[in-house]
Amino acid sequence: MTLPYAEVIGDPIAQSKSPLIHGFWLEKLDLAGEYRKTLVTSDGLAEFFARRREDPDWRGCNVTAPHKQAVLPFVDDRGGVGDSIGAMNTIIREPDGTLIGTNTDAAGFFGPIADLDLVDQKVVVIGAGGAARAVLFALSRCAVGPVTIMNRSPMPAAALLAKFGLKGNVVGLDAPLPAASLIVNASTLGMVGAPAFEPDLSAQRSDCIVYDIVYSPLQTGLLAAAEERGLETIDGLEMLVGQAAVAFELFFDAEPPRQYDDELRELLLRWS
Repeated sequence: MTLPYAEVIGDPIAQSKSPLIHGFWLEKLDLAGEYRKTLVTSDGLAEFFARRREDPDWRGCNVTAPHKQAVLPFVDDRGGVGDSIGAMNTIIREPDGTLIGTNTDAAGFFGPIADLDLVDQKVVVIGAGGAARAVLFALSRCAVGPVTIMNRSPMPAAALLAKFGLKGNVVGLDAPLPAASLIVNASTLGMVGAPAFEPDLSAQRSDCIVYDIVYSPLQTGLLAAAEERGLETIDGLEMLVGQAAVAFELFFDAEPPRQYDDELRELLLRWS
């Protein structure tokens, strides 16, 4: 007897903690199921989805870098995610083999800052990829003030400001970090195997919040610099667990037991 399963795909994928999270919840709920991680290259996406579409045990997958935009042509977009966010991080298989794409990153990102009053506040976002799209989508719903996007290429970043109706500007990654109420690293900078990102935070006020979605390592150079200055920080586990909770319910038709979040966090920290 085979078990229903879901997985996370990306390239690289070894750093993913998603199997720990979903496995923890499956065990707590005593649910029959598995959650795996699978290396899928950009050239292998079409074959991957063709095979999974025919597998009745496959419930779906989460999608991490660099595939969050590349998966759009392979799935149905019933929620208009392609138009609204332009990136997907969750694919669900229906019983007839139809693949439905959605995005749980925006909800996962927003959870830790839901109680903040960000209306008209200055925000800095680093990156303009799939994760940044979810971040900017969420911020656009908060009526934030001017947004500065820091990115290697100015054109994609400027296009995102226009797409989400945000006022602001675009600067290069080597530009001084402007003062802001919220700084979000929505790129892979600082991740294991990626270039470091340790900007000068001297221009930031004492009430600035620094949010890094990178979770491997958990203590990034950006967060270390923020803590050295006494700034409030939000690490990548917050968004990771938040987006996973939404995906888990879609995959396994069960609400994740969030009352065990402290225990889950301890587990994830041991595997950092």
